[in-house]
Amino acid sequence: LNEVKFTSPDPTQCGGTWTDFYLVGNFSTAAQFFVTWAVLIFLYCSAALVLYLGYMHLYQNISSIPMLDYVFTLCATFLWLVCTAAWAKALADIKVSTGPHIVGEMSTCKLSGSSCVFVSVSSMRSLNVSVVFGLVNIFLWGGNAWFVHKETSLHKSNGNSPNSGLYPPASGI
Repeated sequence: LNEVKFTSPDPTQCGGTWTDFYLVGNFSTAAQFFVTWAVLIFLYCSAALVLYLGYMHLYQNISSIPMLDYVFTLCATFLWLVCTAAWAKALADIKVSTGPHIVGEMSTCKLSGSSCVFVSVSSMRSLNVSVVFGLVNIFLWGGNAWFVHKETSLHKSNGNSPNSGLYPPASGI
């Protein structure tokens, strides 16, 4: 926003005293973090889909692959939380920085006899939806962590559980 400049379309209407006004704030890092993480997750999901569909025998036979998948899923859930929180805060700050109150902060509008009005407000609907999708991703990845956890050696019975040996092994019918 710090590169956006308000200029008068016709300075003679303002008595020739118009001074350019710049918005305050640079929220690009939070937006870039959010988008970059979403793209990286998309690429990871594409690679995981290839692994699950084409190389499931490797996933089942090499115990370190499910563990790596589980650790990455936990990290992904946490980073979705972080990047969504950062983007939500940046979006709230963008709304404050571009709100109708900025008309009163312009030096030209403070002059006696001048009248400035806020003509329109840009829709922030699509930006709000992006935050909602970030929140949905937190819950999806958190839920997915359970299913990935079930594939790891942490979940599979190793014979030391209290219920091991109570039930006979199931026989095929």
